[in-house]
Amino acid sequence: MSTTPVPTDDPETTVRAYYDALRNGDPLDPFFLEDESTLKFGISDRLFGYEAVADALQEQTETTEDWTVESSTLTVAEHGDRDCATFGDEVTMAWTDSSSGERREFRTRWSGTLIRLSAGDGERKREGESESDAEGEAKAEHTTDESEWVFGSMHVSTDDEV
Repeated sequence: MSTTPVPTDDPETTVRAYYDALRNGDPLDPFFLEDESTLKFGISDRLFGYEAVADALQEQTETTEDWTVESSTLTVAEHGDRDCATFGDEVTMAWTDSSSGERREFRTRWSGTLIRLSAGDGERKREGESESDAEGEAKAEHTTDESEWVFGSMHVSTDDEV
């Protein structure tokens, strides 16, 4: 496992860092907004709320390996006055199921929304921490002008013929 990529202060760089984390088997849940409104639609799942997304991504990381992720048309549009961005991409991806050894490969379409969290909004409470511990660490890590981009929604579908 490599150094864990984290959301960045640029939406396109955040999407690319997510792809890197997927390839490297790194945790993916830090890239998502910790909120009940967060959603992720994958090839075979529909997840509503941060906890469901985080749980599914952790299971995916534990049960798959040897990922390839090839982006071909990443487009990102930042909507600065709204603190959000949209993205779309065509991605060829493949992975191996850790238990069966089966290799899966798909041509996919990705789209979604990223939300800019300001230093005050970006306070992340880690498992087992009290709210005050998370607030104290976040204030120590962020200055008033720092921000990070996280996924509020993500949709991945196959590019199969209809």
